[in-house]
Amino acid sequence: MPDYKAPNRDQTFVLNELLNVQQYNDIPGFADASEDIVNAILEEGGKFCEGVLHPLNMVGDHEGCSLKDGVVTTPTGFKGAYDQMTEGGWTALSAPAEFGGQALPHYLNLAFNEMVTSCNMAFGMYPGLTNGAAQALLVGGSQEQKELYLPKMFSGEWSGTMNLTEPHCGTDLGLLRTKAVPNGDGSYKISGQKIWISAGEHEMSGNIVHLVLARVEGAPQGVKGISLFVVPKYLPDADGNPGERNTLQCGGLEEKMGIHGNATCVMNYDEAKGWLVGEENKGLKIMFVMMNEARLGVGLQGLGLAETAYQYSLAFAKDRIQGRSLTGPKNPDGPADPIIVHPDVRRMLMDQKVFVEGARAFTYWTALQGDLEHKAEDEALREKAGDYMALLTPIVKGYLTDKGYDSVSTGLQVHGGSGFTREWGVEQLLRDARITLIYEGTNGVQALDLVGRKLAMAGMRPINTFFGELDEFIAENQGDADLKIYVDGLADVKAKLQTATNWLVEKGLENFDNAGAASTDYMHLFGLTCFAYMWAKMAKVAAAKKGDSDPIYATKLVTAKYFVERWLPQADAHLARIETGAETMMTLEAEAF
Repeated sequence: MPDYKAPNRDQTFVLNELLNVQQYNDIPGFADASEDIVNAILEEGGKFCEGVLHPLNMVGDHEGCSLKDGVVTTPTGFKGAYDQMTEGGWTALSAPAEFGGQALPHYLNLAFNEMVTSCNMAFGMYPGLTNGAAQALLVGGSQEQKELYLPKMFSGEWSGTMNLTEPHCGTDLGLLRTKAVPNGDGSYKISGQKIWISAGEHEMSGNIVHLVLARVEGAPQGVKGISLFVVPKYLPDADGNPGERNTLQCGGLEEKMGIHGNATCVMNYDEAKGWLVGEENKGLKIMFVMMNEARLGVGLQGLGLAETAYQYSLAFAKDRIQGRSLTGPKNPDGPADPIIVHPDVRRMLMDQKVFVEGARAFTYWTALQGDLEHKAEDEALREKAGDYMALLTPIVKGYLTDKGYDSVSTGLQVHGGSGFTREWGVEQLLRDARITLIYEGTNGVQALDLVGRKLAMAGMRPINTFFGELDEFIAENQGDADLKIYVDGLADVKAKLQTATNWLVEKGLENFDNAGAASTDYMHLFGLTCFAYMWAKMAKVAAAKKGDSDPIYATKLVTAKYFVERWLPQADAHLARIETGAETMMTLEAEAF
């Protein structure tokens, strides 16, 4: 298996130079993330991921998890790596100080988690889900629940899950049957079965805090009758330590295509003791906090796996010799040239590079909006950032995992037949990446969410604000000759997205199937526009550093130009498909397929 090297230089370029995160030092938590601190955390985090997590990636894939007598054992080395992660404080980077965290900005936590995902996605899901569950309790839990659970969850001493899916319902949560019966003392008996519960049972943490959606007897049918409960594996005793075992258990492990190192469980609740989080029948709103957190994390997985696949591909292309360059031998003393000399291999590597660096900029920029939404003192800034988080979350999840999977697949193609074998590692990345298009809401659902809900939010305020920001950047930089190709590219794709948006507003209301038929292409056109904005902004930073000895700046300009010339033409195809509407898609009767 090839080595992984943490992309620290590009991470610091995005955070310190592109986003200039230090400009927000007047916001709580930001002042503690000076440029030196950011660089040091990423460097040390990179060492941990390179040296501890990456060597376990193939181990986890080959061994998987095992279940015996209700006890799940994770792959060799996972428990030790988990202990090192928690002892190092890595799970508490952005957690609130009042619950034992370091209170650093979330964007820094996200940058660290990119490296975790790149090195070992299956492992990273354990602390990732815990953080999501903790965030849901932070928003919806009582003060007593927060004080009991959050310090241990943020430290990693206890882990967490979310339990939504049941055998008969996935996306349509209104069909769920898990029931909750009041005990009369403020607790409830939770009974039912949940499936596909990531990290549902394992031996790495002292307790597992399950967040479970259930329906209280007599509650309204559908999503309006769903409540959220905290159901710990071990009931905390009077001192807050794990006590009596709750009446819940792992009934089976799923045999999966990928992410073998993560325990994907069938969870059975047999009158397990749980406590209401928030109000009865209002559970879905709180759970969506965790789901949105998870969706950003899944988008990050698309980036992380693509980064690793790119590194594997680049190393292979430089080392593998095959054929001669079309313009003459480049390795005249050898029997053949390295395949990186071939234009089509270069095409694949450049496509990977364009995606990885564009996705990193877009994801970090979106994470910054989350920090601003929760911490900025300026109300207008908080509102804008909140609008962006709502608008962009389905794009981060859907576009980055669609294109991330394509990027990993491209990496396998660079390897040729070697990529189809296990020893090179890239086929595992492809299998692991495939789930990202499905869980936490399939990408089709993300596209429908974008078109059906997010565009119309607050009288279309979020998307109109986004268009206004693009227009402002274009106007500010229109006359700069060094930036012309990038600014013109952004202006062109923005105009196409505006046209598509106007078409959806008109035609989608005429026939809702038009909106459904256009949704995926619209999400991809939106994602392409976001990338165009990121690449134009990166080009502006790089152009200002022309002549600098650091090669990253000249490389950014070339890569940005490749994006404009080779990626942006996709916008025409997306717009053309959007404007065809739903007619040919919906005409055939089901029997005709």
